[in-house]
Formats: sequence, structure tokens, C-alpha cells
Amino acid sequence: MTERRHFKQTLSLEARLAAEAIRLREQAKQAPPGIEHEHLLRNARQAETGAHMTEWLRSPGLQAPE
Repeated sequence: MTERRHFKQTLSLEARLAAEAIRLREQAKQAPPGIEHEHLLRNARQAETGAHMTEWLRSPGLQAPE
């Protein structure tokens, strides 16, 4: 059985998602208008949303459900 390779992340998930969103937006600027451009922008928005959600989930003010 093969062992899983473990990686120690040096950046937080939020930072990685934000960097990915920036990279995708830059790539979308270079792409001509069309389906690929829209996919890049959608993926950038999803990465930004993911970053905001993880920030919200880690916030100290988050209340546990009763």
C-alpha cells in the first residue's frame, strides 16, 4: 500500500484562495470575450467566496447552533 504524501502549507487557505482569484482575474483580462473568459471570472468569484467563507467560519463571533 502506498503512503500519502503530506504537505505543510506555508500560506493560509484564505491567502491561497485570494492569490488564485487574482491569478484568474489576470488571466481573464488576457482572454478574449467568450466562454473561457466567463469561466475564468466565475472561478475567480468562487475562490473569493471560498476565502470569505473560511474567514467567516473561523471568526470568533460565530455562534454554535443550538
